[in-house]
Amino acid sequence: MEISKIVVTGRMYKEIQEVIDGLETDKIFRFLPEERVGQEDIDWADAYIAFKPIPDMNYKNIKWIHSLGAGVDSFLFDRVWNDNILITRTNSSFGERISQYCLSYVLSDLQLHENFQKNQLDKHWSQKTPELLREKNVLVFGTGEIGSEVARTFNFFGANVFGISLSGVPKEPFKEVLVTNNIHSISSHIDIVINTMPLTDKTYELFDFDMFNKFNNILFINCGRGASVEDKALIRALDSGHIRKAILDVFSEEPLSGENIFWDRKDITITPHISAVTSPAEAVTCFMETMNKIEANVELENKVNMVKGY
Repeated sequence: MEISKIVVTGRMYKEIQEVIDGLETDKIFRFLPEERVGQEDIDWADAYIAFKPIPDMNYKNIKWIHSLGAGVDSFLFDRVWNDNILITRTNSSFGERISQYCLSYVLSDLQLHENFQKNQLDKHWSQKTPELLREKNVLVFGTGEIGSEVARTFNFFGANVFGISLSGVPKEPFKEVLVTNNIHSISSHIDIVINTMPLTDKTYELFDFDMFNKFNNILFINCGRGASVEDKALIRALDSGHIRKAILDVFSEEPLSGENIFWDRKDITITPHISAVTSPAEAVTCFMETMNKIEANVELENKVNMVKGY
């Protein structure tokens, strides 16, 4: 495949342009904000580089789409593409970033940071013993690159880490990998649930009340996709004690509106989709390496499986 004309858009298009302007390349680029991308730009280009497609555009002439994020649900979910189009995703430090994001909130919880901060404000001396991570059972939904990195991080601190995948195939570094139908065999012993799964038809609202009902008093962290969680079910699970605290970085609605009930819940911590940000330098490095492999007809590790949805 030969690539010569490339459209780059999205919130980082200016930063990406600054990085690419410092490189030697014979490619022709158009760097545009999303609101200025027209059908003539799409028709002109061989490749489209962005976090998401522009609505109501015809991409029939595009050879290659490259997602600037690790997730590609904005391109694939509820959308059909021509069989001859290539879609790739960005590989970078996502696993490292997400694992450290999760670890930070888990350690804060186990070390009773909120409790001691409140006591400090009240000038109240009251000793409580923090818990150890090695005493905890962690269940990670998703055993791919990101989920595996999360598992390695928590394994380092001695936690028992189990995984959930669509296949249930055993995989290091998980103690055991199960499919969702078998969660009941361990769910009563789980302390922490972390979702890293991409959004597909099979993971859409996977976390409904039936799913949350399998657990008791867990810490729930979602850094996968917001639409994997049924919002009303999450609230019910918090109210009923199946979840004691939720750490949410992704949402069905982004940005989260001021009217959303999540803002007012003391048992919910909100972060604005920052657990795995793409830096401009990492984005350009992955994009350029992928393009070189495409033109050299080399196998791509970051090629998206259209059937699986990731």
